[in-house]
Amino acid sequence: MDRRSFLTKASVGGAAAAASAALAAPAVAQTMPKVTWRLTSSFPKSLDTIYGGADALSKFLSEATDGNFQIQVFPAGELVPGLQAADEVTAGNIEACHTVGYYYWGKDPTYAVAAAVPFSLSARGINAWHYHGGGIDLYNEFLAQHNIYALPGGNTGVQMGGWFRKEINTVADMQGLKMRVGGFAGKVMERLGVVPQQIAGGDIYPSLEKGTIDAAEWVGPYDDEKLGFFKVAPYYYYPGWWEGGPTVHFYFNKAAYEGLPPAYQSLLRTAAMAADHDMLAKYDYKNPTAIKSLVAQGTQLRPFSPEILEACFNAANEVYAEMEASNPAFAKIWQSIKAFRSENYTWAQIAEYNYDTFMMIQQNAGKL
Repeated sequence: MDRRSFLTKASVGGAAAAASAALAAPAVAQTMPKVTWRLTSSFPKSLDTIYGGADALSKFLSEATDGNFQIQVFPAGELVPGLQAADEVTAGNIEACHTVGYYYWGKDPTYAVAAAVPFSLSARGINAWHYHGGGIDLYNEFLAQHNIYALPGGNTGVQMGGWFRKEINTVADMQGLKMRVGGFAGKVMERLGVVPQQIAGGDIYPSLEKGTIDAAEWVGPYDDEKLGFFKVAPYYYYPGWWEGGPTVHFYFNKAAYEGLPPAYQSLLRTAAMAADHDMLAKYDYKNPTAIKSLVAQGTQLRPFSPEILEACFNAANEVYAEMEASNPAFAKIWQSIKAFRSENYTWAQIAEYNYDTFMMIQQNAGKL
């Protein structure tokens, strides 16, 4: 091939490539339109782990779309109070929120069952159920009537059982105990004589300090240390059997979600999954340091006695039986979780349990 022929063909090829790129550009642009949503969190910005899940979602989406899909995140109270977040999404006043379903259990206990209810699944178990056991679809089947499309958006891992001003050794010690505890768990505890108290996070410390309440649950070591509960209620109990693996959800306005281009819907699902796993990893990384710090400052760690756990388990099953008989939506989701829960704990007690137990023995012996 002579030089002139080569240059001619190269020029034609280059022009064709340029034309092809010019034709493709509008198509790409059309699949990545400018979209700006607002998201209200149910959490204060100071709780960087749980609040941070919404920031993570926003960051992942912006990076994946060259800034074309933006979600503006607002802390609880800036747009609406934290416990009204889902209502605003349902009404279409805001496109999204980051919240926990059990905040709305008073409207319908079905809101809570896919988030966290007593003696449900661990964090790993609930994620397995959500992503591979049909949990996301089952929950959205219920939420559709509220104009919501939901995706898992974080998990704290099993929570602590709360801060107590005195030791609690028996079921009798729970009689008349005034405890700040979330709604669904409070309904179970009422059967053991506890008097549940609904108190906002910022009011827990002064209520404990003054003796207005005897105990309070929040999340776990990293978040709890920030709020200083150890200064006024020295006994820190575990486990938080009412939140064995609580899922924090992203609630999206259903019409807004369905109005997104398919590519954005896919990115939103992927980004939510990334934020979901990121939150649990943060808690797993930060809680070990926090629990050592709390103990160094005088916190007294105490396990709930087998008697108390057994009594709470039995009371929870009584509540579930009543709800399954009266609420078909609740029953459908809870029965799915129960079916997987049995299989999950059959497997968990084999390899994971024995490996972790052996390693814990080595840790306690000072060999790690």
